[in-house]
Amino acid sequence: MKNFIDTRKSNNIVQQAKFCRLPIKYFKNTDVTLFLILLVSNPYKTQSMKKFLLSFVAILIGFSVVAQNGTTLKLNLEKNKVYRLKSTAEQTISQTMNGMQQNTNVTSNSVVSIKMMDASVDFLVAEFRFDTLITITNAMGKVVNINSANEGNIASAEAGDVMTVIMNRLSKNPLYVKMDYTGRIIELVNAKMLSDILLKDTASITGESAPVIKMQIVNMTSQKALISMAEVFTHNLPGKPVTTGDKWEITENMNSGGMSLDIITTYSLEGIKENTANLTAEMTIQATPNAEPLQYGPAKVMYDELKGMGKSEVMLDTRTGLLVQNASKTHLAGNLNISVQGMSLQMPMEMDGTSKVISIP
Repeated sequence: MKNFIDTRKSNNIVQQAKFCRLPIKYFKNTDVTLFLILLVSNPYKTQSMKKFLLSFVAILIGFSVVAQNGTTLKLNLEKNKVYRLKSTAEQTISQTMNGMQQNTNVTSNSVVSIKMMDASVDFLVAEFRFDTLITITNAMGKVVNINSANEGNIASAEAGDVMTVIMNRLSKNPLYVKMDYTGRIIELVNAKMLSDILLKDTASITGESAPVIKMQIVNMTSQKALISMAEVFTHNLPGKPVTTGDKWEITENMNSGGMSLDIITTYSLEGIKENTANLTAEMTIQATPNAEPLQYGPAKVMYDELKGMGKSEVMLDTRTGLLVQNASKTHLAGNLNISVQGMSLQMPMEMDGTSKVISIP
């Protein structure tokens, strides 16, 4: 009979079916393969039928291979599950003042935990926790260590002690964000509450370096800066189906040490293997047009001449949309134009950096 299998002369699969006639629709995918093998080996089928079925099997195999070339890359987080990622970075900054070159080395290490709390068709709400925030700066032998694991001292004359207080507070208070499925943060929901917590008692900072320290704190804890810190881990997805060779562009405005930078990144899907999508990325970096200058006490710093580029190799988990690994190199160069007390001077600057983000099992 049409669309039925005669199982009376078959082996194990027949015995499992208890010698009854089973509709094809009741077979699972693995059983369909066995069904095809039974038909091919059936002596009552003609040679042409065998060729047809073998061709059909080849088509199925080919379809499976083609399917691996495409996937949907968007955030797909399990509710209330915690995902952890770690970021490490090294930067070398060279500045030339009065013909003398000054080098600053910065290393940073951060660990973030992400938990999706709720989701709708257009966005999801997530909790970001910065479990670890460590920055070590070596400027001409002067070392500043900022570590969120320490309490710090808001009344200290040392910038590192004061900034440690701020990072310690940030590590204890999560960011609640609304984000779309490309990983872009739409809104920092608890921005006002965070600001009040992070900036508490900063008015009491005194000393010659107080204006600079206060400005650093404002720059590092602004809503834009906090969003930039979080988006490093998530904002790299097209939010739609893609196939090998497809490209997509992501434009973001990043706060880096108070500087407003526009970064345009072009991603390219190079291939998919099992649950991992392999991407390459190229980025262009420039100062945001008409950006506000940096204000450090009486000094005003313009950085609109800065330009740069970067490259990344990215691995994404196709099941969650989160990073498995992202290894990047960047180069930024240009002149800083400084004006202070009626005087103007120009300071050439170059910055080379490497960074790596990995998932933590």
